[in-house]
Amino acid sequence: MGTTVDELTRQTRPSIMASKAFGNGLKELRFLFCQTSEHSAATRSFLTRNYPTMKKANPSLPIMIREASGTEPTVYARFDFGKERKLALKGLDDKAIEQQVVDLVQKGS
Repeated sequence: MGTTVDELTRQTRPSIMASKAFGNGLKELRFLFCQTSEHSAATRSFLTRNYPTMKKANPSLPIMIREASGTEPTVYARFDFGKERKLALKGLDDKAIEQQVVDLVQKGS
């Protein structure tokens, strides 16, 4: 069973994401993962805890959440001029995903 966006927006916790307004160069952040598999559990946990703060700090940024059965957990960041970076999240824990997303966004812009 997947987590709805409404559920994500109701759950918050302090994190480094709370203070991260992503740069103007970032045009979209897209998370792909399986809604039931164990290898996507950390990604689901990360999004449950951090989606509300990321969205609050970046209200006009599209933050897409795509759930599909059997999908490997991955994040895509799309920047100016169609530049896109991809990062596999399989095997990372919640905190490691948080740091990787911050690094991905900072290095790509």
